[in-house]
Amino acid sequence: MGKPEKKLKKILLILGIAGAVYGSFRFLLPPVIPFLLAWALSAILRPSARWLSDHLRIKVKGVYRHLPIGLAGVAELVVFAALSLLGCYLGGRRLLAELSLFMERLPVWIDVLDRWLTNVCHDLENILCLKANVLVLLARDMLKGLFDTLKGAAMPYLMTNSVSAFRWGVEVLVVSVLMLVSVGLCLQEADRWKRRCAASSFHREFAVIGRRLKIVANAWLKTQGIIMLLTTGICTVGLWLIGNPYSILMGIGIGLVDALPVFGTGTVLIPWAVVLFLRGKFWRGLIILVIYLICYFLRQTLEAKLMGDQVGLSALETLIAIYVGLQLFGIIGLFLGPMALLLIEDLVELSYNVNNDKEEGE
Repeated sequence: MGKPEKKLKKILLILGIAGAVYGSFRFLLPPVIPFLLAWALSAILRPSARWLSDHLRIKVKGVYRHLPIGLAGVAELVVFAALSLLGCYLGGRRLLAELSLFMERLPVWIDVLDRWLTNVCHDLENILCLKANVLVLLARDMLKGLFDTLKGAAMPYLMTNSVSAFRWGVEVLVVSVLMLVSVGLCLQEADRWKRRCAASSFHREFAVIGRRLKIVANAWLKTQGIIMLLTTGICTVGLWLIGNPYSILMGIGIGLVDALPVFGTGTVLIPWAVVLFLRGKFWRGLIILVIYLICYFLRQTLEAKLMGDQVGLSALETLIAIYVGLQLFGIIGLFLGPMALLLIEDLVELSYNVNNDKEEGE
């Protein structure tokens, strides 16, 4: 058994490093997130940007010069952003077309709902021996009051949050330009930063953090990709079973929505199932609900397992880390939780080994 002093030192070391990691993630990480994303994008773009830089030359004052790697990476990023915006534009047009069709059919659905509620009220009046139309009028007054309340609350909310939305849009634009410039600079100065980190007295800590960032980021991207493909396949098959003519397109859309941190398949499938139940299409609504449950448990089961297998944690450790990260940091904690646990383990091991080496040297 180890000496009590060594155990106490290790406990204090774990607590100190855990506190430092938490403080760094809580207070230091938010301001530098755009630069970390720029660094990650530059690492992804570096091979292709290097190839473009080596093979493209520009004639300047009669002399051929290679295209700077930073400019090549920025050009790639701009092209990708333009294609993404084009995809969003085309998808938005499709969404507006579907929304227009929905608005055309909405009065019919409201009429069907009104008749269904009226029949329910009449049945209750007969069962409870009440006067005719008592519950009908009561339900209509309640719905009218609800609509008036929502209408009264909607306008102040929109007026209050319009300024915030404008400010948020300006911030997104500024951060996007900042990231674009940062990607080019990261590509251009990558070698110099590597030399500076190698010469630093904290080079081992930098190496540990960089390695863990790369491992966790790759694991998270692979995990989300696998789950997205499985979710897309399940939704496509399920929608095909109920005869949806857009099963492939809808399946891909639901898979992409499920990959977003805040949303999930329930954002689309639960309202869809409710609408089908209200319209009396119980079989189709039940299939949609089953699709949602399969996708939900698939994500809950596979996310921790796949992440754990790739980063070196057990499924239980990964699940605990994800939950704790979610409680401490919000949605981004789904990624930061496992990262923090791995960093704490690595830094504790590194510091403990350094201390042991010093004690043995003495």
